[in-house]
Amino acid sequence: MIYDLIGVGFGPANIALAIALEEEGLRGQHLFLERNAGPGWQENMMLAGSDIQNHPLRDLVTPVNPRSRYSFTNFLHEHGRLFEFLNLGITYPLREEYAQYVRWAADAFKGSVKYGVEVQDINIADDATAGGQSHYVVRTSQGVFRARTLIVAPGRSPNIPTMFEPLLGREVFHLTQYRPRIDALANTLQKGGSMAVVGASQSGVEIALDLERRFPAATVHCVIRSYGYRLKDTSPFSDEIYFPEFVDYYFNASTQNKARLNEELRYTNYSSVDADVLHQLYLTRYQHRLCGSERLQVHQNVQILEAKHSGSRISLNLHNEVSQDSGRLEVDGVVLATGFKNFGRGGKEELFHPLLKNLVAHLQVDEQLGVLVNRDYSARVADGSSIPALFLNGLCESTHGFGDAGSFSLLSLRAREIARAIAERKTFRPASEVAHA
Repeated sequence: MIYDLIGVGFGPANIALAIALEEEGLRGQHLFLERNAGPGWQENMMLAGSDIQNHPLRDLVTPVNPRSRYSFTNFLHEHGRLFEFLNLGITYPLREEYAQYVRWAADAFKGSVKYGVEVQDINIADDATAGGQSHYVVRTSQGVFRARTLIVAPGRSPNIPTMFEPLLGREVFHLTQYRPRIDALANTLQKGGSMAVVGASQSGVEIALDLERRFPAATVHCVIRSYGYRLKDTSPFSDEIYFPEFVDYYFNASTQNKARLNEELRYTNYSSVDADVLHQLYLTRYQHRLCGSERLQVHQNVQILEAKHSGSRISLNLHNEVSQDSGRLEVDGVVLATGFKNFGRGGKEELFHPLLKNLVAHLQVDEQLGVLVNRDYSARVADGSSIPALFLNGLCESTHGFGDAGSFSLLSLRAREIARAIAERKTFRPASEVAHA
């Protein structure tokens, strides 16, 4: 069988696409492949009291269809919590509630999703049984699947600093593995162990606070390269980067001006922390100092020169770039709150997602921006090549701007644009044709 469409991944990006396909009347033979065992969103970062960082109406569908049954408002209504939520008086919903909303929306499409399927590689083939039609061959942990159109939405790769790569495992792990890994270290930390949290992101602060609350006898070391944690840029003028108009503005900018915008606006989304979370960390550290405790420490302006095993612990050699002081820190574990890789050329970047490695020869790749994409999120084909329709859903920050950086802000608009681009290519049969097939 050759599907009209296969979507790699079924996180928020492709859930929004599934909604868009339905609401645009495109119901051909399609399938989503998700490596996790079931629907979810940031499952390992469901920390007590943590909230999301976008307005709740910037959900999977509301910005393009406020009357949709898949909206966050309708989710609250169907669960009998709408008035209670309105009575909370909060700007941002709890992360756990938004995760429930994502699972609720995903469950509506469970007939079109295979969970627990790891995509291993993707190739292109011509099949004589399909009249020589070129299509994608998706090899997975549960067999081979074929499709005329491919949507790649696996999320970005975790950014792992090189020195930590050989140490990854029980004691050293990326924030995406936080909950199960920290449970494995619980016995040590309950007896007075210590953890290092590397990175100055919002997640880094949330994890430090969670460790401090969860393990009252443990010491938490926050290791950051900057002098202090930076307050997130929440200026309403800066936040216009999450307007649909900014996508066109950014897309049409030169490579040099894209870099300029990235530098100017990066603190709207990266290496910065919401004010309430930042104040909570500062107050918690102050409260410890009132009691003569150094159980929550912040190591500022510090570079980690070396990381290695020291018996059952992890040893970090630290160097303060300003004072030129050096020292060694031994901890029982390290959480890497070091973010995710972007696309392009640079220290935290990769030219393309690893799943595209067999397709890159057919694509245009820019040394600064990575895989080039068109305005409708379709991959740009190299001269002399011809490939079936390929869309990158949530992997286009280097060409489309900050609204493509894993945020919900423009998720629904991107999904609708992709759905309409698919319809224009006429490779995905409308609902009326499928009903009579």
